[in-house]
Amino acid sequence: MKVIGVIRHSPRRRVNREEFEELLTSAGYEVLEIVEQVREESPRYNIGRGKLEEIKRLVEELKPDKVVFANRLTPSQAYNLWKELKVEVIDRWQLVLEIFERRAHSKEAKLQVELAGLHYEVPLVKEAIRRVKLGDRAGFKGMGDYQTRQYLKHIRYRINRIRKELEKVRRDREVRRKRREKLGFILVALAGYTNAGKSTLLNALAGEEKEAKDAMFTTLDTTTRRFELGNKRILVTDTVGFIDGLPPFIVEAFHSTLEEIVEADVILLVVDVSEPWREVRRKLLASLNVLRELKTLDRPMVVVLNKTDLTTPEDVMDKAEKIRELLEERDVGAFDVVAISAKLKRMEELYRSLEGIVPKLPKYAPFEITAMDPEEVPRLMALINSIGDVMEVEYREKTRIRARIQTGMIKELAKLNVEIRRLNHPHQSEEPEDDEGDEDGR
Repeated sequence: MKVIGVIRHSPRRRVNREEFEELLTSAGYEVLEIVEQVREESPRYNIGRGKLEEIKRLVEELKPDKVVFANRLTPSQAYNLWKELKVEVIDRWQLVLEIFERRAHSKEAKLQVELAGLHYEVPLVKEAIRRVKLGDRAGFKGMGDYQTRQYLKHIRYRINRIRKELEKVRRDREVRRKRREKLGFILVALAGYTNAGKSTLLNALAGEEKEAKDAMFTTLDTTTRRFELGNKRILVTDTVGFIDGLPPFIVEAFHSTLEEIVEADVILLVVDVSEPWREVRRKLLASLNVLRELKTLDRPMVVVLNKTDLTTPEDVMDKAEKIRELLEERDVGAFDVVAISAKLKRMEELYRSLEGIVPKLPKYAPFEITAMDPEEVPRLMALINSIGDVMEVEYREKTRIRARIQTGMIKELAKLNVEIRRLNHPHQSEEPEDDEGDEDGR
């Protein structure tokens, strides 16, 4: 399909033309022309009347299938533009939804895309009904008044059905997540702007060679893989990419997927460091805005500067310093900044960062474990090393081990004929734990 793209830049902020063109290409469109204007938003057409006349002439000359705006259009603006241009008009978020629809494969992803699309259509249908009352237009997408009203009822019914189906998916995912935590896994979520290299990083961590396309929104389905960090068992999950100004209806529709970020022990915020600083800053701020909306900025976070193979070490160091300053200005909690190349599997800094972060997670606490049976000591040490970090071992008549251990794994330890004490301090002990233990070790 052939389209004309329209970009209205605010006098205070420019829209990224390259990203808009990439969105159009990702949606499968042939771009005939890109029309740009710098001005404040027009309530009636979004753009000025003179620019509208220019687009009308281009439509008559080039005969596009659609006109696509890089800006968000109100329902009234979309209708006014359609009436003037006599061709379908969509905006940035409808374009994103079209890409989502092309990339959705799993049942969950398809439901999420449909839910987002229905939320987007509700105000458009309401505007059509309002127009009918004014005698301006009959219905929505060629439907009459009665059909339009029935369609609105159908949308609301379908939204409720999809929400119930996604809630079931969310509950199933929660059961799996709790089971993984019970088995001693650390949960890590990959987050970041679309096309920052999250899927490539997932492949590198998991030792897989699955194709990771250099395109926007290639991942809509959550993918979880296992990797080892020393003796620690880690599960890392790839999530849908962010985009500047992600609207609430998309965040809501993809909530069950984004919940993987909310429930993660550690967030890896992936950034394409090879881009110019203004783009790195814009995309980082957009990602932080989504994480703030998800209320996860207090979570331990590693900002992963990816694609270092596409720029110079000096450029990476300069941007890393600027990012640290930016994160401190934005009052982000505990964070680290590391540089990697997922494509070339140069990830030493990331591994070192995780090795420092994981043992300090809130789910770890200091315990003293006394082995009652000497023959159980090798098995006990192996289990402790997989769910915690050994700090000190005393080999006496009964072996005593001081270690930081995941509190949720105390029940598993209690099965091994041991005495468990929780410590206020690594070198001070309290009262013995009950042999049965409990999930938080108290």
